[in-house]
Amino acid sequence: MPHPKRKISKSRRDKRRTHDNAVAPTLTTCKNTGAVHLPHRAYTVDGNVYYNGKLLIEKAAVA
Repeated sequence: MPHPKRKISKSRRDKRRTHDNAVAPTLTTCKNTGAVHLPHRAYTVDGNVYYNGKLLIEKAAVA
């Protein structure tokens, strides 16, 4: 197993880890339905599928 030849300093280690943080996803609210969803994704409201505020797939009515 290879081992490091020199000790990595704390500042050098922490510089490498600056981008390793978790970020909260950005959410948007639909103007038509008021649903909170991820941007550029289809989302469902009461079984209907919406994208960009427009109805794509309507829930089939069961008789």
